[in-house]
Amino acid sequence: MKKLIGIVVSAAVLLAAGCGGGDTTKSADTGVGDKDVATGGRLFSTADAETAKLGSDAAPGAFPRTVKGALGETKIPAKPTRVVVLDSGELDDVLALGITPVGMATTAGQNGVPSYLADKAQGIKTVGGISELNLEAIAALKPDLILGSKLRANDLYDKLSAIAPTVFSIRPGFPWKENFLLVADAVGEEDKATGILNDYQKRANEVKSKVQGSPTISLVRFRPGEIRLYGNLSFIGVILKDIGLPRPKIQDVQDLAVEVSQENIGKADGDWIFYSSYGKPDTTDENKVVNGNLWKSLAAVKAGKSARVDDEVWFLGLGPLGAMDVLTDLEKLLGPKG
Repeated sequence: MKKLIGIVVSAAVLLAAGCGGGDTTKSADTGVGDKDVATGGRLFSTADAETAKLGSDAAPGAFPRTVKGALGETKIPAKPTRVVVLDSGELDDVLALGITPVGMATTAGQNGVPSYLADKAQGIKTVGGISELNLEAIAALKPDLILGSKLRANDLYDKLSAIAPTVFSIRPGFPWKENFLLVADAVGEEDKATGILNDYQKRANEVKSKVQGSPTISLVRFRPGEIRLYGNLSFIGVILKDIGLPRPKIQDVQDLAVEVSQENIGKADGDWIFYSSYGKPDTTDENKVVNGNLWKSLAAVKAGKSARVDDEVWFLGLGPLGAMDVLTDLEKLLGPKG
């Protein structure tokens, strides 16, 4: 038996579990598909029509400006210099734009921030966890911009807005490119963000050119008490689509993930299997499953085409820096050897 995990899920569950999802049934058809945004010098495509409506109509880099976010319009009087970010996605976004925030929220299951951002995030003050924000700590930093998402901190939006101009995306994860563009709108770096995403797509095309054939890519993530096969409405799902790599039928769905039992781990098979655990492996069933006979009987495993990947990059990256690291991993894993 399988269980579909929709992109529109319980906020409480998501707050406790990084970029995971809840136990809802299949979400309603959003009607969202890739759309060509070749205008404006963009070479990449976005995937979330709802989130793509957010942003600013101001001239690139011009202030003051009004930015439309998930919870309303926010006036930003001058280019922000003291930014606070409320999740790893926003942290990745601002660092990619060359901005070091003065404050950041930490994510459960990590040592403060994702390891791939650790070198760039040194010296940034912490303002609590993503589900336990410390408003006093945020206010003490005297920010001139706060960046987060409706899904993470909907109930705190008014209080945060009283501290500083606050811009929220709708949700983290799947619409990572749209979220990045929204962050760029808020800090007046639209052109730089477009260039970064163009470079990302060029790199994705380069990786694709080095992959022999079109192997189906299976994504398995072990979490406490559950096993997920990730679908198209996820950070990593978007990256695989941008490269043009197909997915096994069970994962080629417009949902965040499909939940399966240990007994049904056979549904995880594909030409390649990439897997990870959220948090420490001993808090999940990873070791039990990958050392079991059912896992070892999978065609990809028997062919030596399964690999453990970095969860903090592949599933918690949520921004362009993480996406570029995923592309590097895929090139090493799927490209020519030797």
